[in-house]
Amino acid sequence: MAVPFTRSFPLQMEYSLFSRDAEEQGQIDACKELGMAMMAYAVLGRGMLSDQVPKVGELAADDVRQRLPRFQSVNIEKNLGLRSALEAIARRKNATLAQLSIAWPMARGKRAGVLILPIPGAKSRKHLEENVRAAGIVLTADDLAEIDRIFPPGAASGTRYPIGQMHRLNV
Repeated sequence: MAVPFTRSFPLQMEYSLFSRDAEEQGQIDACKELGMAMMAYAVLGRGMLSDQVPKVGELAADDVRQRLPRFQSVNIEKNLGLRSALEAIARRKNATLAQLSIAWPMARGKRAGVLILPIPGAKSRKHLEENVRAAGIVLTADDLAEIDRIFPPGAASGTRYPIGQMHRLNV
């Protein structure tokens, strides 16, 4: 199915395997209904799905991830386990985990009839070039189903932000 071109403003929100609120709360359905695109930020799970997993003890003092529950010791091992299971799919697709994680929201959007434009970070030209190649990765319905089995909505351990900030999200 071709995803229609949109002339309206896109919805921008966090959307990744680690943050699937856009599916669960209906924002993707609303985008389809209104003919809007969606711009997905933090598609690499704030670095959790990149080639170098950040270690909390090695993060700069002003790095926001120091305070994010998903990076705390109580949650990090479970989240790294989810990440590890996805790496096998990436290898089968001859892709990096980051590329798989960038291709995933595009494929989900295509299946839903919504143009989802991932906004990955790139700290180097190498990362930028790697990210661009993600557009060539084809994820089949079987691939998406396998990813959902490994990483269903709500699978990430820990909230996106500290509990006191969660009420401010997706309003």
